Amino acid sequence: MSPDATAPGAVLIRYTVVMAKPLRIHIDEGEGAPIVILPGFAMTPEAYARTARLLARRARVIVPTLYGIRGRWSYPVMVDRFEATLDAAGIERATLMAHSFGGGIELGFTARHPERVADAVFVDTLAVAREWLLAREALSHPLHLLRMATPMAARAFAHNAFGHPRQLVQAAWWGFTSARSEDITAVAAAGVRCHVMWANRDSLLDREDGRALARDLNGSFTVAFGSENRVDHDWMYRHPELFVSVLDDLGLEALA
Repeated sequence: MSPDATAPGAVLIRYTVVMAKPLRIHIDEGEGAPIVILPGFAMTPEAYARTARLLARRARVIVPTLYGIRGRWSYPVMVDRFEATLDAAGIERATLMAHSFGGGIELGFTARHPERVADAVFVDTLAVAREWLLAREALSHPLHLLRMATPMAARAFAHNAFGHPRQLVQAAWWGFTSARSEDITAVAAAGVRCHVMWANRDSLLDREDGRALARDLNGSFTVAFGSENRVDHDWMYRHPELFVSVLDDLGLEALA
């Protein structure tokens, strides 16, 4: 029971609630059901501009930054800030599309607020990889990383690496060492419609991890093939037309 502040000798206790600060939204285009894209590791929202533009013909598309922030990068704070971002944008319920590292934030938010997620789309994401697997993959295949270093990706990485190096290191450490099984279980139990999409030749992340994620989420699993029968980890922004065409086969609420 709270003390009576009017009683003699009573101590007045004040509580200060610190609200999470919304992330910066760099892209907000189109009208209709909201779609939120969560960028891959070190990528800027602008890297997904062509993909967002295609989707904005049929929906409202928002792309916030996940790395160009001030202060310490931590997973709980980022999930809080992502929630605050949706609130500030007036979005009660949205379709989420996360690429690579962004899947961790999408998973955490969906586990916390399943009622606010119409569809959760995971694109070549962190999935159920055990600790350090992503780091081992990256170090084992440096040439694959170089091949995916398109001018757009290189500019995005350089922007965040030089502007926010500490935040990138903190984000990478979380990605390399975190376990996501509890969030996966919570999302599956909530019955959220989940879809896992994978490049047919992802040279960074193992396709079987994606298949396992889809199974654990009780979701669909789709492998994307390009005109040359090869698409890599970066296909979400490198091949936007292909990406949107594959999305159309999922029956998403926002694109119905």
